[in-house]
Amino acid sequence: MKNLNRRSFIKKSSLSAAGIAALATIPSCSDEQQERAANAQYMGGFAAPKLETIRVASIGVGARGPGHLRFLSKLEGTEIVAISDLYEDLVMKEKKYCEDVGKGQRHTNIATYFGGEDKWKVMLEEVKPDVVFICTNWKNHAPMAIEAMKKGAHAFVEVPIAVTLEEMWDIVNTSESTQKHCMMMENVNYSRDELMFLNMCRLGVIGTPLHAEAAYIHELRFQMEEQERGTGSWRTHHYAKRNGNLYPTHGLGPVAQYMNLGRTDDTFKTLVSFSTPSMGRAMYAEKNYPSDHKWNQLEYKGGDLNTSIIKTNLGRTIMVQWDETSPRPYSRHNLIQGTKGTLAGFPTRVALEGGVEGATNSHHQWAQGEGLAAMYEKYDHPLYKRLSAVTRESGHGGMDGLMVYRIVECLRNGLPLDQNMYEGCFWSAVSPLSEASVANGGAPQAFPDFTRGSWETTDPLNIIA
Repeated sequence: MKNLNRRSFIKKSSLSAAGIAALATIPSCSDEQQERAANAQYMGGFAAPKLETIRVASIGVGARGPGHLRFLSKLEGTEIVAISDLYEDLVMKEKKYCEDVGKGQRHTNIATYFGGEDKWKVMLEEVKPDVVFICTNWKNHAPMAIEAMKKGAHAFVEVPIAVTLEEMWDIVNTSESTQKHCMMMENVNYSRDELMFLNMCRLGVIGTPLHAEAAYIHELRFQMEEQERGTGSWRTHHYAKRNGNLYPTHGLGPVAQYMNLGRTDDTFKTLVSFSTPSMGRAMYAEKNYPSDHKWNQLEYKGGDLNTSIIKTNLGRTIMVQWDETSPRPYSRHNLIQGTKGTLAGFPTRVALEGGVEGATNSHHQWAQGEGLAAMYEKYDHPLYKRLSAVTRESGHGGMDGLMVYRIVECLRNGLPLDQNMYEGCFWSAVSPLSEASVANGGAPQAFPDFTRGSWETTDPLNIIA
């Protein structure tokens, strides 16, 4: 980040010395900072030894898992060695797909595990893969990642990385002690606009970033029809039991990297959170299911929309919203505001002091639509330019493939991953912290420092060509 000095920033901002001192008294549901074990290593810029051929195992091939597994099977330097899921039909379907891709040359001896809750543990013990992709329900993410690392594998986990702060600390301690990666697979960081905004922030186009807005606004009530298998069968219970921001990372991950949070200059400090009343899920269940249906027996405690505000160590702000219930168009907000301009999403638009060349004459107008053609040409991220043709057929418009490609590229070349384990924990911590804040009338909650102060030594994410 250009032109950003922590001491001068604090001096000039509204976060006075007295205000900083007052933060020490803020109540928090976070654990006390834990000491790093004697045999542990800080993982912020960790690069694992090169893996010429990556032996891949997959846990969970119901929703997200098949997309990752199928793309992995096509990449040079990968060998699919094991697949695990509760359901035999899902496992065998993906086994056949990978074998067909391999054409007798690769993926020829895929071990399969199904039919029991703990079959994945047997898989880790017997197969001993190099990496494990974990695409299961939220409550299993942390236990599976921790066990995978203990068994000698790098863990790649769907969002969120964990549900509780205690689980996040367990992931941190296990990763540091085993020197194994644990990356939360935040695919939105690899979307075209998010990559371009990152590039523009690094180039100083909007000056010093001051404020961001992030969201996951995605009406998903239809998932309640998934009652035996699928996301709705378990996620609906989260909506009923928990009141907070349950899914923050798709919006937060990209803006956190724009601002270099948890790296070099700034990090997460405190959070306040408020939820609306809970109405939409109960109304939907009443309208669409019989009165004695299990969805009508739940008491839905989670507010339809949650708004959380994060204050960083430097006093910068991030608004994070979550709503999977209300009838409105999809949005991640994806807004980053700096001293010289603002970049925003949904729809993509740009406002710069003095205007956007060829599109606007001042910052009082957005450049958008056709007016952004020259901006894409000038600022598209080099990684997107290099890989978009290779990954565009993968999930979510190519972002899934770009993420998986980079994971394989980094592992095979012994490079640090684009997202470190601490970032996954910081971004996911919004959920339990928001629940605590909502339960306490919006009282500020302090973020745990999962890095134990080492974030100051971690370089910003490079613009990778």
